[in-house]
Amino acid sequence: MKKKMQLKKKLLLVGLMVGLMAVLAGCGVSTSPITSESTGFWSHYIVYPLSEVIIWFANLFGGNYAMGIIMTTVVIRLLIMPLMIKQLKSQKAMTAMQPQIKELQEKYKSKDNETKQKLQQETMRLYQENNANPMMGCLPLLIQMPILLGFYQAISRTAEIKTQDFLWMTLGDKDPYFILPILAALTTFISSKLSMMGQTQQNKSMNMIIYFMPLMILFAGISLPSALALYWVVGNVFTIFQTMLINNPFKAKREAAALEEAKKEEERLKKKAATMSASKKGGKKRK
Repeated sequence: MKKKMQLKKKLLLVGLMVGLMAVLAGCGVSTSPITSESTGFWSHYIVYPLSEVIIWFANLFGGNYAMGIIMTTVVIRLLIMPLMIKQLKSQKAMTAMQPQIKELQEKYKSKDNETKQKLQQETMRLYQENNANPMMGCLPLLIQMPILLGFYQAISRTAEIKTQDFLWMTLGDKDPYFILPILAALTTFISSKLSMMGQTQQNKSMNMIIYFMPLMILFAGISLPSALALYWVVGNVFTIFQTMLINNPFKAKREAAALEEAKKEEERLKKKAATMSASKKGGKKRK
């Protein structure tokens, strides 16, 4: 049941990402210049403030709008960091719960509706007791989606941002050498892989999504302004460092391996003690 829930969650996220990419590719996106006079909730309260924040940071760096995008991305990631931390903690709790979930699945393995309902109730109770939420992984990405769309419009509808050159490219145009889209795809893969490494229970469907998401980001990065690929790269790098700092999967694996080794050693000592005890009893009987 847990695997199905995780798969549904991942497929939902992929579907939302595909839908967002379609919007970003030009389906119904306004192209009118963004100003303080722009009307409508989306333009006035989302796109315009993002544009102003990018410009403000750019002015701090001598009018460098690429630095404005980088600094705005970092600020956004810092703002949603509490949610990301909560997501990582929930993921860690769910990983630790695996033995208990397996016990429940074994206890309620009958296929009748009453038993299935009982399994679901007991599983949800276990989640609540351990402050774990299987849908927590959706929330950070769902919040980032309107930000990503707002970012796209802030760049494409602000002339001074989209016309500035940065290294080998113009921020409002596609990367001619596909360097940033490739970096965006690579960092997406690393970020997803690190997140999956922190889970002891994995399935093939979820592993396939790890490879599908970077390909989707690569395709979008090739088609969209290079400034958006820059946003992805910076955001992914931030997420990678955040994961390593909060929930280092390599450290978790070492700790899990050490715990497993300690259990094996404990079992070995118990068997040895039992053998010695049986040997002593056998010697007393012979006497």
